[in-house]
Amino acid sequence: MNKILSIDVSLFLDTLNHPLRNEIDSLRSIIIQANGELEENIKWNSPNYGFGNEDRITVRVQPLKKIQLIFHRGAKKLEQPSDRLIQDKSTLLQWKENDRAVVTFKNATEIEYASSDLSAIINKWINAAK
Repeated sequence: MNKILSIDVSLFLDTLNHPLRNEIDSLRSIIIQANGELEENIKWNSPNYGFGNEDRITVRVQPLKKIQLIFHRGAKKLEQPSDRLIQDKSTLLQWKENDRAVVTFKNATEIEYASSDLSAIINKWINAAK
C-alpha cells in the first residue's frame, strides 16, 4: 500500500525550518509505508503515528542536531509488561522502560542503513501495542 504523508504534518514541519527536514521526511515515509494502519498527525509539537486515538510512535524533532523516534503505548502510564514489549536483535532501540524505547538518528546515512530494521521494529511494535 502506498500511503501519502499528511499535508497538515508537512505544513507544520515547513514552519519549523528544521536543518534535518529531509531526514524527518525520510523517517515519515518509512513509518507510514511500514504499516498501512498508521495515521499521521501532530501531537506534542511533532509528527505522531497511531491508529484511532491510540498513539504509538512520536518523532522528536528537538534538539535540532538529531531526530528521535519514541516508541510508546500512548500518553497515559500503563502497567509495565514484565518483559520488553518486543524482541529485536538490531541495536537501534534504546529501552527506557519495557514499553518505551527510543531510536536516534543524526543523518540520512544512519536512516538509510537502518530502514529495513526500522520497518520491522515498527510492525512488531504496532502489533504488540494493540
